[in-house]
Amino acid sequence: MRTLLLCLVGLMTVSPDLAFADMKLMTKPAAAANEIRYFTSIDGLMDGNADVVLKETRQGKSVSAAVLDVCYPVAKGSDRKDRFVANLTVNGQTLTGTTQSISDKLPVSVKLLRKPTGDTFEFKGQISIGPTVTEVASSDNSDLSEKEYLDNQSTDDGITATPKDFTEVSPEAVAVKLKLEAAADFLKSLKGQDIEVSLSGLAVTCDALRAGEQTVNIAVDPDRAAALIAKAKSAPGVVAVGWTSGVMEMDRTIRFPAADWRDGDKINKDKLAAAIANVLAKTFSAKPSSTAWNANTGKLKLTLKRASQTLPALELTDTIEVTALVASDKPGASDRLVLWVSTPTISTADEGAGAKLNVADESGGDDEGDAKDDNGAVDALAREFKGQRWDADKSAWK
Repeated sequence: MRTLLLCLVGLMTVSPDLAFADMKLMTKPAAAANEIRYFTSIDGLMDGNADVVLKETRQGKSVSAAVLDVCYPVAKGSDRKDRFVANLTVNGQTLTGTTQSISDKLPVSVKLLRKPTGDTFEFKGQISIGPTVTEVASSDNSDLSEKEYLDNQSTDDGITATPKDFTEVSPEAVAVKLKLEAAADFLKSLKGQDIEVSLSGLAVTCDALRAGEQTVNIAVDPDRAAALIAKAKSAPGVVAVGWTSGVMEMDRTIRFPAADWRDGDKINKDKLAAAIANVLAKTFSAKPSSTAWNANTGKLKLTLKRASQTLPALELTDTIEVTALVASDKPGASDRLVLWVSTPTISTADEGAGAKLNVADESGGDDEGDAKDDNGAVDALAREFKGQRWDADKSAWK
């Protein structure tokens, strides 16, 4: 019996060490955690016109998976884009894969050799899209962490559904964000309406292709902007709609009481146009020539003329053109209006009777010339309309 007790005590004494030894045998080295890295360019690909994102999953320094996302013009100089996304097979330093382009359904084949070169990477190989083969030879490519990549992605669409006023968005500028598949039908529905659609917004960008959403920019008379926005909200595929940035620049905008310039709830455009033209005529020492309201955008185009002082003996004529926009200072009812006027465009020509001197203006309308020719027009309008100017430092009317 005593012998049996001694054996039990001995087993109890050594068992912790045995357990620890077993734990040591069962413990394996922790696998390297996956790390996501991005390349946002591969220099020279498709004559430098391709928008490239290469996403790599790494374990330590080894790549375990890769996805190549390339957006590119369908033809040289074309605004229309196509895109492919290829899951690549990793075999050492070689990345290969096949897929199909999203829009034109062309077969795509990728074979790249990826080589670290110090702190950067080199890519060589070929990318085939349909019958077109692009040779890849790109060096000095730097990668980004996932956080750096995400921080660089733009998320602000510039659309404000319910602005408190028109100081950060413009009263004539409406933007509609749509699902890509709904954009064409929405644009067709705008045919025949008194609006203007920005041509540049019709081309689907690489960002739009990746997001699956396109933003259409529309200029409309400020009096009809709210109704257009309300109608667009119910259209199929609309993600967001509201006001956005447009022509109105605050340093050339005044705010003034609306009472004297309204007939009921409508702006008296004839009275307003005459008053603006008279102020500009005094400012530029010119005579009003014409005023015209644009039915689509609500903008006012004013034309004034004066004798050119370049060489008085030639009796040349300066034609001064200014664009203006007037609207309520905020969506909905308000007792104040805002008035924006563009910098003037001045051209000179021989408008006299008989034989004329052909004059070519090569000044190019640089910013310095525009500022010099302004003659304090905005201040003069502020005085005439008993209005306020915008204080950029305080972001408030003064």
